[in-house]
Amino acid sequence: MTARQIAETVEARSGHRDPGFAIYVHWPFCKSKCPYCDFNSHVRETVDEQRWRAALLRELAHYAALTPGRKVTSLFFGGGTPSLMAPVTTAAIIDALAAHWQLDPALEITLEANPTSVEADKFRGFASTGVNRLSLGIQSLNNADLKFLGRQHDAGQALAALDLAAKTFPRFSFDLIYARPGQTVAQWQAELREALARVGDHLSLYQLTIETGTVFEQAYARGDFRLPEEDLQAALYDLTTEHLAEAGLLAYEVSNYARPGQESRHNLCYWRYGDYIGIGPGSHGRLTIDGAKIATRQHRAPEAWLDRVEREGHATRQFHEIESQARLEEMLMMGLRLTEGVSLDRVIEETGHPLDHWVAPAKLQRLIDGEMLVRTGHVLRATEDGRARLDSVLAALL
Repeated sequence: MTARQIAETVEARSGHRDPGFAIYVHWPFCKSKCPYCDFNSHVRETVDEQRWRAALLRELAHYAALTPGRKVTSLFFGGGTPSLMAPVTTAAIIDALAAHWQLDPALEITLEANPTSVEADKFRGFASTGVNRLSLGIQSLNNADLKFLGRQHDAGQALAALDLAAKTFPRFSFDLIYARPGQTVAQWQAELREALARVGDHLSLYQLTIETGTVFEQAYARGDFRLPEEDLQAALYDLTTEHLAEAGLLAYEVSNYARPGQESRHNLCYWRYGDYIGIGPGSHGRLTIDGAKIATRQHRAPEAWLDRVEREGHATRQFHEIESQARLEEMLMMGLRLTEGVSLDRVIEETGHPLDHWVAPAKLQRLIDGEMLVRTGHVLRATEDGRARLDSVLAALL
């Protein structure tokens, strides 16, 4: 399938869709902290998993009481490294879902995993609990770059984990980071070919960025390494798009590619501005309650979160209504990342007014004339150039 055919497929499938209702469960623990990572992850020598399991179930029950009658379309175990959990913990949470809500017949249950041999041995256990989609943090298929990225596995373990995932789970995805220091177009092309030889129905490809508060931020400031120049980064991105298009993988979001119909249902709920519950340390949520859109955030520090849940039944630090203008901004920020764009009918549902009420027509037209945005029927979407410059597009639009 060519890039043009993929774009036409996306446009044909765009429109007003139910974003679903998702549950996110955060497991904050890792074996080590990767130097590029700014997620809420922590290293602990020991974890009382029985105590943590009970707390996660209790906070889940708290939010279930606020959202009766909903139908869950996806459950995502993220982190941290959720594959460090015992399968009995995932089983308990999956069982609790059925006790609290209706379950979509096509319920997607994803678990993030690292491809170390110890964790890979647990794949069959997770599958037996109901996990039907694995997301593997491969990050690179080059041993030197894996070491630079602070990963605990080597390329051989990564490939073995991919092979096992393909045999164990109905669906699996994996992540790679590119635009790494010293990386050439030829090197990335070879790595992409190796990845595509093992790809299932989904692939996530991220350019390396320097995040605030990470070890890499300090190292980059010292001049310990340099990122590729902007022209090289663009060339790597173009190569990525070309190769995945040839493999039939749809670029449905800035960094995510899937075969048609195999997109991550959980992430689509976020990007389509659906409702989702976040439980566990630092988790965020968005809930519609009595017509109001509520932003939630749980206590970030693991031990403080655990203590508060045990005392109060939840560890919510933030629970406030999002005003209509802010809802629009969040919708556009999330939805324009998607190749399918933003449903303008959903804008009315979320804010009570059409887009033209919030955005000056002249601003919108300038971005359309500049080929950053396209408005067709009831959909507003960013072009490929627009998605590459989304921060600037949003600033000009809002």
